[in-house]
Amino acid sequence: MSQKLQNPGIKTFVGKITIFTLILLFSFPLKAQVSKRDSLAFRYKRLHTTNRFDTKDTTHINLMIDLAKSYRFFNNDSVAKLSNRALKFSQSVGYQHGEIMALENLGSYYSDQGNRKKSMPLFKQALELSIKTGDKECELNIINSLSNDYYYEGNVAEALNLYLKGIDVAKQVGSNQMLSILNENIATLYADQKDFANAEIYYDTVQSLNRELGNEVIHAETQSNMASMYKDAKNFDHAMFNINKSIASFEKHKIYEWLAYAYQVKGSIYLEQKKYQWALYWFDQSNLLHLELDDDREKIQLLNGMAKVYLGLGKDSLSMAYAKEGLQLSKNIKSLQGQMECSETLYKLYKNEEDTQTALIHLENFKSLSDSLFRDKNRQSLSMLKTKLQYEQEKEQLIKSNKMALAKQQNYIYLAITILLVLSVITFMVRRNARIQKKLNVELHQKSEVVSQRETELHEINRTKTKLFSIIGHDLRGPIGAMQAMLKLFTDGEIGKDEFMSFIPKFKSDIENISFTLNNLLSWGQTQLNGVATKPKRISLDKLVNSNIQLLSEVASGKSIKVINQLPENPMGWADQNHMDIVIRNLLSNAIKFTPENGLITIEAEEKRNVWQIMIRDTGIGMNKEIQKKIFTDSTNITTYGTNNERGTGLGLSLCKEMILKNKGEIWVESVLRKGTTFFFTVPKAEDKYQRAS
Repeated sequence: MSQKLQNPGIKTFVGKITIFTLILLFSFPLKAQVSKRDSLAFRYKRLHTTNRFDTKDTTHINLMIDLAKSYRFFNNDSVAKLSNRALKFSQSVGYQHGEIMALENLGSYYSDQGNRKKSMPLFKQALELSIKTGDKECELNIINSLSNDYYYEGNVAEALNLYLKGIDVAKQVGSNQMLSILNENIATLYADQKDFANAEIYYDTVQSLNRELGNEVIHAETQSNMASMYKDAKNFDHAMFNINKSIASFEKHKIYEWLAYAYQVKGSIYLEQKKYQWALYWFDQSNLLHLELDDDREKIQLLNGMAKVYLGLGKDSLSMAYAKEGLQLSKNIKSLQGQMECSETLYKLYKNEEDTQTALIHLENFKSLSDSLFRDKNRQSLSMLKTKLQYEQEKEQLIKSNKMALAKQQNYIYLAITILLVLSVITFMVRRNARIQKKLNVELHQKSEVVSQRETELHEINRTKTKLFSIIGHDLRGPIGAMQAMLKLFTDGEIGKDEFMSFIPKFKSDIENISFTLNNLLSWGQTQLNGVATKPKRISLDKLVNSNIQLLSEVASGKSIKVINQLPENPMGWADQNHMDIVIRNLLSNAIKFTPENGLITIEAEEKRNVWQIMIRDTGIGMNKEIQKKIFTDSTNITTYGTNNERGTGLGLSLCKEMILKNKGEIWVESVLRKGTTFFFTVPKAEDKYQRAS
């Protein structure tokens, strides 16, 4: 089996997370460390040594069951001993919940031994009792455990059928955790059949549920299984990404039963790529943990993996030892998959030793098991399809029956509604005149509000018109008039060509300022008169910043100001490109305007949850708290002079604010006098079409 089936409530282990402390872990007894299992064992022992011990006490029975469950994968003999005692005590006092839990623990014990003749009747007995008593939580856990047992037996159709029924029960009781586990186990079925497309569909559901649960450990378990799936699909990049994430979480939370599995998966990823030394390293880490685990099913995968690694490294004697141990363990728990894989490895080893007779025995065993499993997998795939179709048909039939019953009820409802309608018509006729009068009053009130609103709009338009003409008269007419006067002096011969040419740089600067002012003026006027029409799309913020740095480079160079783009590689935003271009140009122009010579301006970006936060920092003159409060106010038109007496219209920041808000962002400023200013604004992030592959 390539993946680990999920079981709720069995993941407890103690230890440290570094290699050094793993060595310490096996140098000293585990019982010297503090854990949930140790705590349960201490409480159980203390209860037995006091006068309060009573075998009929349900608290004592529950403690015994919890302790038995905590020993799974660590000391299976204790699982059986404690569960049998709990079952006996529960039956003696009629404690049905304890009886169900004890039966489930015993079923898990025999299932782990590969003895499904004993495990399945126990699971079925527990399931029947949980349904009878209405214990939905136990019912869900047992459905999952019994489904896993059917899968280990090779009855994939029955396993899938039970998983699907478990999903319905989990939806009824609103258990997202069990929904996650059941969907993940279905994904495992499909992955084992090499149906990776269907497996990924179920994993999408699992990941969505895990996000709602917000449990890092559960998410890590899913990632480790997804890593195994991606490894089988030869998608090693995705496999490595997921297994590294899961290992970090298991080490952080000390979940060593799953950590052993995760180490083994990481080793198998390297093995598939023939990176034997790396594979051996991770298999060794898994093997260290398995020394304190009692989980034969997962250990088979590890043993065969180590045998393949040593075979690849040319260390046949070590490979032979691990392969033989894996084969024997596979026979003990009746794992046909394990027997097949270990037989294949042994065939290659005996072939290397030129022991053709023994090699032939293992080859025949491998081929026999391989053919059998191949036929079984084909039958299983067909069975899974039939099971799913049958399940969907039964579900559809149930929905039809419910609809018919609902339709019958609706007929009675319609009759009652008809009677009510007749009474309503009579009531309506009585109240009709009052309603008409009320409606007329409402319409009159609404029309009054419309007139008042239009009056306000007209006042605002007049205010906008006045501001436009004021700006045109002051900020455009002045520079243009100066240029006109200079041209007249030249054409009249009052100044010479050389003197006139000396004013060319001044003319160029004035024209650039007029052009910049005119662009802002037109954009602002359009927003005031017609509103801002946004056309968002995917835009490269880095390209916009670079183009504006280049556009204003001459102005910056004139003041020996260094402008640095520190944006990360290709941040993509979702906004109107023209609007963002105007915002960046205005903020960068302001920074140059208020930064003295030899200053520094940096443009940075920080990735937040759903947005990019852009920061434009300068080492300029800064501003006081009062100006900071006013600069984004619509009713304020602050115009200030730069360090070289540069003058603006005062529209830039107002325009920036409108365009940022229309693009679903925010803008604010932080400044310290004589130290500098930082303008912040946010831009929504563009959706990542390849988010799954990240």
